[in-house]
Amino acid sequence: MELRQLRYFVTVVEEGNFTRAAARLHLAQPGVSAQIRQLERELGQPLLDRGGRTVTVTEVGRAVLPYARAALAAAEGIRQSVDEFSGLLRGRVRVGLVSGASTRRFDMASLLADFHDAHPQVEISLTEDTSERMLDALHRGELDLAVTGLVAEEPPPGISVRLVVDEPLVAAVAADDPLLGTYPAGGSIPLAALRDRALISLPRGTGLRGVLERACAEAGFRPRIAFEAAAPPVLERLAARGLGVAVIPPPADGASAGLRTLALAAPQPRGRVALTWRTDGPAAPAARALLARLRGTLPVPGADAAPPEETQEPSPAPRPRRQQPSGARVRPAG
Repeated sequence: MELRQLRYFVTVVEEGNFTRAAARLHLAQPGVSAQIRQLERELGQPLLDRGGRTVTVTEVGRAVLPYARAALAAAEGIRQSVDEFSGLLRGRVRVGLVSGASTRRFDMASLLADFHDAHPQVEISLTEDTSERMLDALHRGELDLAVTGLVAEEPPPGISVRLVVDEPLVAAVAADDPLLGTYPAGGSIPLAALRDRALISLPRGTGLRGVLERACAEAGFRPRIAFEAAAPPVLERLAARGLGVAVIPPPADGASAGLRTLALAAPQPRGRVALTWRTDGPAAPAARALLARLRGTLPVPGADAAPPEETQEPSPAPRPRRQQPSGARVRPAG
């Protein structure tokens, strides 16, 4: 049994597909398959079920998986302990990013590139997904950090947050929308006035969508979502063409061409985006270093001089002692 076989096995389980796992490992797919087959022969049991459209773990594979991850973590710990003596930072950091978050308010690509320039031995993987799935991935240890949308005022149990965006949502409509006859552009509108309107929103599972659904429930109705898109600028364009009312953060440059906005009230939903991590903190030094970098460089909502708002702050993980041991699709909503 070799560490590389365990690494291939864990990667295939996480990707659910041999081709994607091979691409992530920068290897040919037949070689990955052959090594896992060899591991299964050595153990005398199949670890993966290859019969369906996706690869899944067998009952034996599910039992083996935590031990495989522990073995890989132990090997990485040995490397990190040695690196402490040379000051070298390396390893793999897994980052999640909610769809549409890294737009005009912060440039996540530049932040990650700057970190990689400073630490070229650190491999960074970036996954774009819904907030709901990424928070689950944080809990399972499949992500180290994630920028997600928040629905509730308090973070989920076991998750710490540092707010990045906190702003009221607005109703964006075309310039000739009938709503403007009752509620002039630049004014406010009660959320209940959208009860019978076709709405345009981010997909289900995103923080903004969860905020909208929760606010509508408080106002006594269920929103009728006509169109979904993963990026707020696309929502703006759909609304400007008269396809519905977009519930979005305020456009960065005011109203776009052909678009008018109304503040929402009673209740006033807010769009909140946060850097999130497990409260017990990332274990790997590379992940801890990236977390510290992002907490210091991501924007802070509100006053320029206000300190970052953080919740459930973890204690810093201790450094190892130097002693001998005793990794916009747009669609009509159905």
